[in-house]
Amino acid sequence: MHPSRPAPQPFETGPGSSTNPPRRPALWIDLMVVGLLIGLIQTLLILAREWSAPLRPVADIHLETRYLPLYTLFSFARGMMAYVVSFCFTLVYGYAMAKSERAERVMLPVLDILQSIPVLGFLPGLVLTLVRLFPRSNLGLEMASVLMIFTGQVWNMVFSFYASVKSVSPDLTAVARIAKLTRWQTFLRLELSCATPGLLWNSMLSMAGGWFFLTVSESFVLGEHDYRLPGLGSYMAVAIERGDGSAQALGLIAMALMIIALDQLVWRPLVSWSQKFTTEESHPNTDSWLWNHVRRARLTRGFALATAAFAKRFKRPSRPARAATPSRSAGWRWAPTVVAGAIGLAAMAGAFAYFQMIQGLTTSDWSALMSGTGLTFARILAAVAIATLWTVPVGVAIGQRPSLATKLQPWIQMAASFPAPMIFPVALGLVLGAGGTLSGAAVVMLLLSTQWYLLFNIIAGARAIPRELVEASRIARLSRWQRWRRLVMPAIFPQLLTGWITAMGGAWNASIVAEYVKFKGQTLSTHGLGALISQSTERGQFAQLAAAVGFMAAVVVGFNRLVWRPLSHWAQTRFAASA
Repeated sequence: MHPSRPAPQPFETGPGSSTNPPRRPALWIDLMVVGLLIGLIQTLLILAREWSAPLRPVADIHLETRYLPLYTLFSFARGMMAYVVSFCFTLVYGYAMAKSERAERVMLPVLDILQSIPVLGFLPGLVLTLVRLFPRSNLGLEMASVLMIFTGQVWNMVFSFYASVKSVSPDLTAVARIAKLTRWQTFLRLELSCATPGLLWNSMLSMAGGWFFLTVSESFVLGEHDYRLPGLGSYMAVAIERGDGSAQALGLIAMALMIIALDQLVWRPLVSWSQKFTTEESHPNTDSWLWNHVRRARLTRGFALATAAFAKRFKRPSRPARAATPSRSAGWRWAPTVVAGAIGLAAMAGAFAYFQMIQGLTTSDWSALMSGTGLTFARILAAVAIATLWTVPVGVAIGQRPSLATKLQPWIQMAASFPAPMIFPVALGLVLGAGGTLSGAAVVMLLLSTQWYLLFNIIAGARAIPRELVEASRIARLSRWQRWRRLVMPAIFPQLLTGWITAMGGAWNASIVAEYVKFKGQTLSTHGLGALISQSTERGQFAQLAAAVGFMAAVVVGFNRLVWRPLSHWAQTRFAASA
């Protein structure tokens, strides 16, 4: 926290609160908090009843409007459960990878491979295993859906947390050591605090990534089995298959309302709270009406006072800090290595089973995979190039104007959170109506799913440009072109590169729904690796599915190693700001 901007007290009501008595909260604030608690309890009861219900071979998805609130609630709950799992995995995996070089050598490549595997690559194993474990209830299918949403959320969060922990200033680490903080205290007060702003913003993008595959996670065909779970994703899938335009419009409205609710109830309070962990005064101050009202409620005040009294009564007496013994220190150093070794052994066993599965493929199968990979790669490059053309000028304009960022930021967040597959039928209808093909519509779909990664990173890079350099360029009377070439592009290039990497990774995953579409009772497909993955999953051809997923992972990892890694090293050495 910047010294000129002291942190607000937990229930501070504004300037002069230390001398003036706090304003008594209105009765409706207390009623609102009680209503939120009752709604949360009722939601948990509804979810428990649904998860423990007998397993249905095929769930009936109704398109009547009265079912939409319940379906939206189910999808919202699955997304939040997946986020909790993603957050816990992020803290454990990302911290172990950042704190041990030995573990990093194994865990980073494994993470790189896992994030390149599309959601459908995890689907058969998750669904078949969990359905067999829970053959009489919906618990297996519900857990499979949550874990598939998890695979669309977690990787971005892990990379963000890992990078934040690695970039903690050595000076701050030395101060923590001098203060004799324990490892747990150092993690909470220093490392997690430094990572909170970046982790929060990447959590928003990760949640959007989970919503992207909501239709796949709640409605999937695996061989002869048609698994559907009641939810907004399955509702939209059925509406798109039947070509019901009014149901699709209602589904889009429900999705928009859910995103707005998530922004107001979760993200905006968290962003407001996380501002105490940043020293950047140039960032717009984001306030949360909900957080301001909830912390003024009598119930919240009473709970805080009771918790403080309980903690004070049962607080253990402080003991002088002791230096870590050699045995404990050595045990801590080797713990991440043991975890990395277990991950390495599991990866070797998985690789052996994988090569056994794909042995029966023919030469024509491999030829189709290679040609499909080339076509999908070309579509992805076209989509990323188009996205770059508009996101660079718009992102720089938003990043350099705090007032503009304050106005547009909520709308950009909601637009980025909206899953592109739900609006794809509209784009598909426009492209086909104009005489286009599904191949061209697939590029539009990939553009809709990749552009936000670029825009968010470019805005962050433009915000980080020191105002002194901007003023110096104006004093030097540089032309607009010279300012862009000498200042703006070098300054935002590291963030632009990050946007390219994440955008292309997201585009590879998006190809599975962009190249194979069920639209108005028809199945439309264009040749590509994404279409091959979707077809193999629907037909239960696990050997072809494994080979296609392996191709996608190999291309993504190979491109990262051959192109992105050298570019990242060049950006860090050429454009990194000196300390």
